[in-house]
Amino acid sequence: MAEGSIWADPERARQVVEEVKSLKGWVEPYTALRKRLDDGRGLAELAAAEPDEALTRELDAEADQIAVELERLELRNMLRGPDDARDALLTIHPGAGGTESQDWAEMLMRMYTRWAERRGFKVELLDMLEGEEAGIKSVDLQITGRYAYGLLKAEKGVHRLVRISPFDAQSRRHTSFASVFVYPVVDEDIEIEIKDEDLRIDVYRASGKGGQHVNKTSSAVRITHLPTGIVVQCQNERSQFKNKATALKMLKARLYERAVEEREAKKAEVDKQKTDISWGNQIRSYVFQPYTMVNDHRTELKIADVQKVMDGDLDPFIEAYLKRFGRQAA
Repeated sequence: MAEGSIWADPERARQVVEEVKSLKGWVEPYTALRKRLDDGRGLAELAAAEPDEALTRELDAEADQIAVELERLELRNMLRGPDDARDALLTIHPGAGGTESQDWAEMLMRMYTRWAERRGFKVELLDMLEGEEAGIKSVDLQITGRYAYGLLKAEKGVHRLVRISPFDAQSRRHTSFASVFVYPVVDEDIEIEIKDEDLRIDVYRASGKGGQHVNKTSSAVRITHLPTGIVVQCQNERSQFKNKATALKMLKARLYERAVEEREAKKAEVDKQKTDISWGNQIRSYVFQPYTMVNDHRTELKIADVQKVMDGDLDPFIEAYLKRFGRQAA
């Protein structure tokens, strides 16, 4: 093997292979679509010279399929940010309102789980704190799949629910809020320095519904990053070692996101159109009563079938967001 060859460095070789795969992932779909367009033009010329009903139907069907493929390629073009291809760490927290908001947070967790399953993504529950009566107080999910972060970044913000409360004996209409945050999962080769002296690590017994599932040893782990005040915790595994490793991965992802936000702070000051993700800034409303409607306030996309959306059909909202803001975010 020649001295200085990239193959002498396994890590460098892996990076080159990944880069080649990424480039092929762009070139090959474009080349295939370009060939279909050329073939379609040939069909159109033939149909113009010798009108034929069957050929016209074939041409119309091909035009529709090309339009679909072009739409997919355009969507991928919106996912060119440095972290878009990464896996995603998604966290949900209910707003004020006790059981109402906690139940809404659990509904959102199910919605994102179903969305991920529709796409063939893997969903892993990293940590969840259940509510006393119903719902959840917080949840951390890792969603693994190509472009998981690039797609889910459209979901950052506050989600608002309007419905007749199942917890209200007088059947009054209630408004609930829950916040969704999305972070890119950081690869091990990205340098995020975490000093031992900057960490406070607490262990405790994992919570559960009782019976045989209650952990009788202190396997759950909570890590506080003292310089930033970031707190992560994991109790999904029975092993304290595994919970600690997962919690450190969650902390690394949040520190990476923080570093990215700081790096882009100057750009955010210039770009006045960029939306500030804050508790009072709702991005979408889900109305169950007196009518059914899901309304995205950023794109003004409205879908009347709220149950279909809650069952994970989020792609129309994600695509509308990327088409409107994707180029700005890239």
